[in-house]
Amino acid sequence: MSRRISAKFFKQVSRNIDPDEIFLDSKNLPGFDKYQFEGRIEKPISRTAILGVMLAFLVVVVVFLGKVVSLQIAQGEEFLKKSENNRLDHVPLFAMRGTIYDINNVPLAWNSFDNEASRTTLIATETSTTTKVMSFPHRAYIALPGFGHALGYVSYPKSDKQGFFYQKSFIGMDGIEEHYNEFLSGENGLQIVEIDALGKTRDGSIVENPINGTALTLGIDARVQEKLHTTIRDTANDFGYMAGAGAIMDVHTGELLAITSYPEYESAVLSEGKNKKLIQSYNLDKRSVFLDRAVSGVYTPGSIIKPFMAVAALAEGVITPEKQILSTGSISIQNPYYPDIWSVFNDWKAHGWVDMRRAIAVSSDVYFYEIGGGFEGQKGIGIANIEKYARLFGFGALTGIDITDEKIGTIPSPAWKEKMFAGEAWRLGNTYHTVIGQYGFQTTILQALRGTASIANGGTLVTPHLLKDPVQEFSSSKIPLSSEHLQIAREGMRLAVTEGTVSGLGVWYVDIAGKTGTAEIDAGKKYINSWVVGFFPYDKPKYAFTVVMERGPHSNTIGGVYVMRQLLDWMNENTPEYFGGRM
Repeated sequence: MSRRISAKFFKQVSRNIDPDEIFLDSKNLPGFDKYQFEGRIEKPISRTAILGVMLAFLVVVVVFLGKVVSLQIAQGEEFLKKSENNRLDHVPLFAMRGTIYDINNVPLAWNSFDNEASRTTLIATETSTTTKVMSFPHRAYIALPGFGHALGYVSYPKSDKQGFFYQKSFIGMDGIEEHYNEFLSGENGLQIVEIDALGKTRDGSIVENPINGTALTLGIDARVQEKLHTTIRDTANDFGYMAGAGAIMDVHTGELLAITSYPEYESAVLSEGKNKKLIQSYNLDKRSVFLDRAVSGVYTPGSIIKPFMAVAALAEGVITPEKQILSTGSISIQNPYYPDIWSVFNDWKAHGWVDMRRAIAVSSDVYFYEIGGGFEGQKGIGIANIEKYARLFGFGALTGIDITDEKIGTIPSPAWKEKMFAGEAWRLGNTYHTVIGQYGFQTTILQALRGTASIANGGTLVTPHLLKDPVQEFSSSKIPLSSEHLQIAREGMRLAVTEGTVSGLGVWYVDIAGKTGTAEIDAGKKYINSWVVGFFPYDKPKYAFTVVMERGPHSNTIGGVYVMRQLLDWMNENTPEYFGGRM
């Protein structure tokens, strides 16, 4: 039975297949869109998805068109300027810094393009390796000692490694260069260099011409300045002083004929900044090379303060010029709490009977102890009046000189002592020491110079200054003191030259009035500052002077007077016009 079924099955299968039967399925395929992946995925893409994609593309197009409108229309002008700047290089045209002259038109600081010192900088563009060389002048200074602090130095224009300037001007760093930087600098000009599509530079037009700085003329005489400095330097080196400074000033105008400080730096060395070894030696020098002692140094004045205290005593009516006080070499004050203890205040020598003029001339400490703090029957002016009159003569205040970093100094007072010494009370001995310019008294050379000039000119405080031209207005003020009292101080200072402590300035060619000061410094009093102040000619004062030799041996008898004598003798031979002599 099974065999009959199998035979019948294979008979049916083995029959011939018509070709149309083969292609039947291809004619009846479903209507799938193969490009929409129909028939390949389970679910066709929805219309919502298609619309979402279309909307996203529409948003992108709108944003793009909006940005185009913003760049081309709203900000088009701004970006045009930026694009112009990208192809235009702005090159500074450096202004020539103003020349500085002395009173005789001798150049003290000027501009130089010499081969050795000229400065050049390569200006490169970001789009090209082409470079343009731009130069600015080197600052040259007079090759004489004595001018470093007075003139100062400059910082040159500075550029980065690509040659682009981030400091486009000279900057004065000290002295006249700093104080009058605005006058000296001028204004830089501007040149535009065009960069073409190939990155090559084309000659640019000058958009702004530079405006050169203003030339300055100082009242300083370079000859006197140099001699004053070298004399201070040589005296310091020969007689054991650490440093020194000095100045000479017109008593009527405040114009400085000379002002110098030792030791000093070289202006050109600091401007160039190349000599690292020398600059390092400046920094390591224990004498403080960068300190302008004529302006920023503060010193214990010692006895140079006595003429001012004499005027104060006359103004307060505690003594007459003719009254004599006996100096036996010291005075002693009994301790109010311990009757067996006496405080002794020494004079530097026994002077005998001295009136005010002679007390100034011989610099009697006892005389000024008594008129300052009082003693037995002699009334003193007291510490409040000592401070009052010191301030009237300009001590404890800025003079207003046209150089930066001037110091004020200190006038001792009870309030000052209480602050400095943890509430300690003021004592009579403090008054004694203050009236002779010791204790905590600190002054500058300029204050001493201006105060001395006010005694010489009849009581006017002038402003010391270096600038002569262009003319600037410098203030002055009248001290409310009697001319007769000032005359007593002048006579005492003249007597100091003819018979007293300043006899070293008793020259034949001009009459000098002066006052010395020997201020003890340091706790052990091993060192002194040696002062001299004064004016000339005596009858018709024209110039005041001040010299201080700093930190010399206590036993030293050579100091400020020696320096001034050397200078006066030299001036008589080389610049006699300042004494009213030949021109």
